[in-house]
Amino acid sequence: MKSKKVMKINDLIVETHVGLERQGPGSCEATLRALSFVDGLNKNSRVMDLGCGTGGQAMVIAQNITAGEIIGLDIFPDFIEVFNANAKKLNLQDRVKGLVGSMDDLSFAKEGFDLIWSEGAIDEIGFEKGLNYWNNYLKKDGFVAVTSASWFTDERPAEVEKFWTAAGCRLNTIVRNISIMQNAGYKLVAVFPLSENCWTDNYFVPRTAAEKEIAEKHPSNKTVEDYIKDSKYEVELYSKYNRYYGYVFYIGKKI
Repeated sequence: MKSKKVMKINDLIVETHVGLERQGPGSCEATLRALSFVDGLNKNSRVMDLGCGTGGQAMVIAQNITAGEIIGLDIFPDFIEVFNANAKKLNLQDRVKGLVGSMDDLSFAKEGFDLIWSEGAIDEIGFEKGLNYWNNYLKKDGFVAVTSASWFTDERPAEVEKFWTAAGCRLNTIVRNISIMQNAGYKLVAVFPLSENCWTDNYFVPRTAAEKEIAEKHPSNKTVEDYIKDSKYEVELYSKYNRYYGYVFYIGKKI
């Protein structure tokens, strides 16, 4: 018997990711390594995590700096609900708060943040657009730290390039992204690629388990089947072509 529920892709994305520690490739170690390049934070500092998901990286940041306030922003209310619950579990609710909102339509005061963070989300609006727009909300000498899917080589197989183009993501090389960051008004502080396990063990494995549960919950649902098929193809491509691309951390300081 086919599931009668009409599923939408965004519904499936949320259902898949809401129970995961991270909603994209990453690790506690990578977050802390990027954070080590950010200095000058104190109890009066303000931090914003854009596309925060359920708060995996925000909680790591909060537990390792003395910043006075950390705001997480995400367009999915279900993620923010878990974000705030996680902050409460860690007794961080007094200075860590999740809000529903869009990273390309911020309602905060200009030049009000000491650090803007974003893991695996800036590609939704574009690396160049994000860095230029977010610059307005950073104080002078404030930091930006983002991960962005990037090409490791100047040339790559057509299959993987086609996949990322179809996904709506126009990947740049690391050199190109560094140039974009500098042209957007930042001094490059550090850049490093995420390790393979950030994709596999920390993201693909738990995501695949969540998708299996969804498939069992919605048997014979064509939308679900296609969604999971596309997801499996992404995993196969990464296994086959990860020497050509991956997520890269870019840390910059506003000039």
